[in-house]
Amino acid sequence: MKGTEMFSLEGKTALVTGAAYGIGFAIAEAFAAAGAKIAFNCRSREHMEKALEDYAAKGIDAKGYLCDVTDEKQVQEMVADIEKEVGVIDILVNNAGIIKRIPMTEMKAEEFREVIDIDLNAPFIVSKAVLPGMIKKGHGKIINVCSMMSELGRETVSAYAAAKGGLKMLTKNIASEYGEYNIQCNGIGPGYIATPQTAPLREKQPDGSRHPFDQFIVSKTPQARWGTPEDLMGPAVFLASGASDFVNGHILYVDGGILAYIGKQP
Repeated sequence: MKGTEMFSLEGKTALVTGAAYGIGFAIAEAFAAAGAKIAFNCRSREHMEKALEDYAAKGIDAKGYLCDVTDEKQVQEMVADIEKEVGVIDILVNNAGIIKRIPMTEMKAEEFREVIDIDLNAPFIVSKAVLPGMIKKGHGKIINVCSMMSELGRETVSAYAAAKGGLKMLTKNIASEYGEYNIQCNGIGPGYIATPQTAPLREKQPDGSRHPFDQFIVSKTPQARWGTPEDLMGPAVFLASGASDFVNGHILYVDGGILAYIGKQP
């Protein structure tokens, strides 16, 4: 492969979980631009129909599937349907996830379990479902959307940090266990990304000043800004393409340098 050919996803089938909007949508859009056929899931028909409209507006013929990725039977049925209707999955992005910002002493055990179920158990379930097809084809790419919380702790996110730390190690273990089948499993660790979900944290205050959390994040980021979903497009295509065929078990942090930075002296 030469030049940009190594980044081509032409003819590949990609499943991006939770790709109705935000980071997952941006990654799917990037894959489509590189030539991949796109499948995604939603738990809600309403969200899926809106996402299909958004994909169509971008000129992307994506296939949406109603599926709860924490339900192993539903996942197996979805993967079987994708194989029949789109193609055997070459690329999986485990993107679906939630966060509950609750102090640990106030968090109920069932709330903790819900985060673990979606953010850690689901990537195990979906990866398990696609691995046989990848083994049979003799190649495959699994990308787990990790987090800076795969490395750091922070107030109110005990469940999320536990799940994302576990996802980092699941990534390494899939690479260890299935590398011999020419399957690469890597992670992307986004920094703080400007999405609709984080918009309230970036709103101007009544006096015109920046939100305190906005100030905090910008001060901790060497590039002095929030990331955008578009910042994840290139790294995702790299990890999905032949350009990363000897990269395995790696977590690529796309965080503007936060993890490398101790911060300015007060």
